[in-house]
Amino acid sequence: MAKLDPRVSEFESTEAVEDYDRWFRAKIERAVADTRPTIPHDQVMARTRCDRSRREAIDAR
Repeated sequence: MAKLDPRVSEFESTEAVEDYDRWFRAKIERAVADTRPTIPHDQVMARTRCDRSRREAIDAR
């Protein structure tokens, strides 16, 4: 795996960094404030395995 150089940014400008930071922080705030019930990890993983199996079956056709 290539090691990333911390001196090189993946963003084109400081403005792009700030825009991303605002977007990311807002997304986290919405997630923390979300009052919907959480989904247990095992249930999420079972759903993911089912979806993956379904896609693999479709791709095998």
